[in-house]
Amino acid sequence: MADAPAGKGGWLTGWDPEDEEAWKTGGNRVARRNLVLSVLSEHIGFSVWTMWSVLVLFMSPEIGFSFDPGEKFLLVATPTVVGSLLRLPYSYAVTRFGGRNWTVFATGILLVPALLALYFVQRPGTPLWVFLAIGAVAGVGGGNFASSMTNITAFYPQRHQGWALGLNAGGGNLGVAAIQLIGLAVISLAGNAHPSYVVAVYLPVIVATALLAAWKMDNVDAVRTRPGAQREAARDRDTWRIAVLYMGTFGSFIGYGVAFGLVLQNEFGATPLEAVGYTFLGPFLGSFSRPLGGRLADRLGGAQVSFWTFLGMGAGTLVLVVAAAANSFALFVGGFTALFVLSGLGNGSTYKMIPAVFARRAEASITSGGDANEAFARARRLTGAVIAIAGAIGGLGGAAINLAFKFSYTDGSGSGIPAFLGFLAYYVLCMVLIRTVYLRGGPSRDENTARTAKETTRV
Repeated sequence: MADAPAGKGGWLTGWDPEDEEAWKTGGNRVARRNLVLSVLSEHIGFSVWTMWSVLVLFMSPEIGFSFDPGEKFLLVATPTVVGSLLRLPYSYAVTRFGGRNWTVFATGILLVPALLALYFVQRPGTPLWVFLAIGAVAGVGGGNFASSMTNITAFYPQRHQGWALGLNAGGGNLGVAAIQLIGLAVISLAGNAHPSYVVAVYLPVIVATALLAAWKMDNVDAVRTRPGAQREAARDRDTWRIAVLYMGTFGSFIGYGVAFGLVLQNEFGATPLEAVGYTFLGPFLGSFSRPLGGRLADRLGGAQVSFWTFLGMGAGTLVLVVAAAANSFALFVGGFTALFVLSGLGNGSTYKMIPAVFARRAEASITSGGDANEAFARARRLTGAVIAIAGAIGGLGGAAINLAFKFSYTDGSGSGIPAFLGFLAYYVLCMVLIRTVYLRGGPSRDENTARTAKETTRV
């Protein structure tokens, strides 16, 4: 496993994370350094991506805005849609330009939506279409997830990918909670008339992170794939099955994360301070549970963990229906917090299914007489492509959640119960899919193939 000086534009060549000796003698340190900076960049990307979930709580008639609930839900859904669609080109960009190079660009470009928000968010009378356009630009923060995950997949051996991908994604997901905590601090210290303070905090952080990535990260040749990997993955049925599952887990996490404050305002009449005071807790706990979901999947199998996670999410959704019907604020917040934790677990376990499913196929190919290097090279190529596709589809699930809330709260009932019942039906669908495809015949079909990968691969 070759090394190269970080920050000089070079590429690590001959990178082989499955080589245990090279991994122990320095490869793990190289991977860890890149993971830390990847997490930091993705964390800020998530904060910028979801900043409108906080800014809309400030946008009241007191500071010159009179948007109705439907318009606010549309505003928070817009960056979610754009960020989800950008995940496909962002994932490909890493394979074309390199992890270090793309991380520097993807971090630096976050200055654009941040500066636009800083300028317009306290200009009374600004029309909704301007904020929708700025929200669309903020979608670039959502693309960071796919490029970061594709890059980190190449740095870590298959036996550690559940934990590494979970940690990478969990640290990024914490960006949702972080910007909500900053919003809470601003409202508590300066009142609800200064949303620009929330954005201003991120300007120096974005610049510093881009510079750190340029200095310390590496490009690695293993992340490069031949053209057409995403087209090849798009023809695979497992790609779309996993995407459906990820819509249920990540779609719930990001959808609830950006909508929770507005839901509390519309369901219970919460003030901006009350809304922000409760909204950060769920994303915070859900971010920490994501790597735990990956670790559990490493041990028990991703399908097994995902199945029980969806069962728990269904139960949590029923709690929300009961709480909304009984007008119980405490039960409602408790149910939502449980959903965040469970969606975090499911995010980790579902993503673990991706490398495990394709590694299992490679193992079967080798058993049938196929070439080990070729089989596992294809598995890694498809893993990176499926991560991008599933990530994009999963993010669109978050937009669907916000649109469901938009229609639920503007249909005359003034309640989120119709939306919750729709979410419950989707979780049941995901359980059926896992049970009939990935748990059919007993043990999970995506059981960890780390031992086989360790013994046979030199990708």
